[in-house]
Amino acid sequence: MAVGAWTSSNTVAVGDERRSTTDNPSKNLGLVFRCIDAGTTGGSEPTWPTEVGSTVVDNTCEWVAISSVYKDVQTLEPDAIIELFELRLVSALHGSNNVTRWHNGCNADVSGNIIWDGQTYFRFPVEAEGFEWTAQGSLPRPTLTASNIDGTLTALLLDVNATTPGNDLTGAEIRRIRTLKKYIDGQPTADPNALWPVEIWYIDRKATETRDIVQFELASKFDLAGQFLPKRQLIANVCQWEYRGSECGYTGNNYYDVNDNGVGSLSADRCGKRVSSCKLRFGQNGALPFGSFPSVGQTR
Repeated sequence: MAVGAWTSSNTVAVGDERRSTTDNPSKNLGLVFRCIDAGTTGGSEPTWPTEVGSTVVDNTCEWVAISSVYKDVQTLEPDAIIELFELRLVSALHGSNNVTRWHNGCNADVSGNIIWDGQTYFRFPVEAEGFEWTAQGSLPRPTLTASNIDGTLTALLLDVNATTPGNDLTGAEIRRIRTLKKYIDGQPTADPNALWPVEIWYIDRKATETRDIVQFELASKFDLAGQFLPKRQLIANVCQWEYRGSECGYTGNNYYDVNDNGVGSLSADRCGKRVSSCKLRFGQNGALPFGSFPSVGQTR
């Protein structure tokens, strides 16, 4: 049975379940909320938690976040899992904001298109793998391998590359949605709010393109291979900001040379890039926008 939406000033009992009245963020996280302290709901919807097990007080009652499908997957014979995908383009990169929806045709004897939450997911030969998380410390790098026999993907890549040469759909968002067969549209128990948390990935690169297939490698938004933090070099005594630039912010009429000696004109004004140079311009006790790390190398 579908979980009803939260309503204001409503009496609820322990064990009652409700969902948020808006789609995000709780819907994409696959969460509903179970009453653990009976009472009356408030006049406005609470800010729902975003993690399983977290609680929120709602006027005189209290809710705990639970998975919307946990009871289904704990049964001896759970319903078939339906796997859906969405490709979301970015106008600035790909020339449009089009959304393409599909399933791979291997979902519980579903031979045609699937309609879920009012959207049609077309049957399309795609192999998606590598989504498993491990405890090894590295993030998954899933792959999508799609049929290109009719040249559909090659045509899409040509269109995208006309906007950004060599882009090959890099940066496009891939959403992986999993629900149960009994919850898709047309079923007696259809419920668009019953699903696993939606997984969001991004196309990192096109790995292969032939007449038969195109394969893409995906990455998480948190997968920052080759990136270092902080991104600026840790220099102790040399300011890295552009003098009188946006980070520096100095616009005063006191002029100094690189040795912190006073000069009479803007044309002779040069910053020495030291803390002392900053203090001359902003004051001995003023807030200094010094663009470096004076504490580096200091020890007790």
